[in-house]
Amino acid sequence: MDSVDAIKQTVATYAARTLEQRSHWYAPTAAAYAATRPGYPPHLVDAVVAQSGLTVASTLLEVGCGPGTATVTFAELGCRIVAIEPNPEFCLLAQQTCQRFPRVELVKTSFEDWDPHQERFDAVVAATSFHWIPPEIAYPKAAGALRENGWLILLWNKELQPPIQTHEALRPIIRCHAPALERPYEDAASVAGILASLGQPLLESPSFHRAQQGHWLVESLLTIDDYLTLLTTYSPFLALDPVVLDALLAELRPALETLHGESVPLTHTSAYVMAQRTP
Repeated sequence: MDSVDAIKQTVATYAARTLEQRSHWYAPTAAAYAATRPGYPPHLVDAVVAQSGLTVASTLLEVGCGPGTATVTFAELGCRIVAIEPNPEFCLLAQQTCQRFPRVELVKTSFEDWDPHQERFDAVVAATSFHWIPPEIAYPKAAGALRENGWLILLWNKELQPPIQTHEALRPIIRCHAPALERPYEDAASVAGILASLGQPLLESPSFHRAQQGHWLVESLLTIDDYLTLLTTYSPFLALDPVVLDALLAELRPALETLHGESVPLTHTSAYVMAQRTP
């Protein structure tokens, strides 16, 4: 199975979980998620804002705001945002993150249960969250929440990767403790294919047209502590038995210290795909 087929299969399992499971999936790692998951680069946000025409007068609906990672970025525009999030731990963190933005309204609910009460928005934004909602619900409901010519904006941050030499050096450790987590290194072509598969449902939805997309490669440097904490926020790691996870992290630490000292160089691709509501 190639990486694109694998991600399609994985994404399908996310949306297939019950609403209760999805609402509490990140509860054990909510604080770690807020502390270590990256935000979205300014160039990406600027492109999305320019293409959608968002201004201080715009109204946004954010679907699955998590701890407010992308919320604060769009709140800097000064526009009104209704941010919905079913996870109670994420809601608490988002309230703290967004407290300096009085025009951000947080609603603890799922997109499936959310009622727009006749309100229509200039844009619906989902940052690394839309794949958690069954597509037969997600796209029609997003279209129904938009004003005429409104935009559905999907943002993605791919997983952070160490250099390929590090990836290969760590594979035997992962294979030993959690063989289900072992996978090939994702080169630029693999990442492009995965991002294309993530955006394909929007491109194919009859509810939207005039699709636009873009991506950026982002470089970062995390301490080994932060990198190992980051790993625990990714769903495949989160699904591990805690004893297995602890053993895996304990062996990864000295290997990373030998390879990199105190900090790990990382890269990831940050991308968007957006489309306008079909008249």
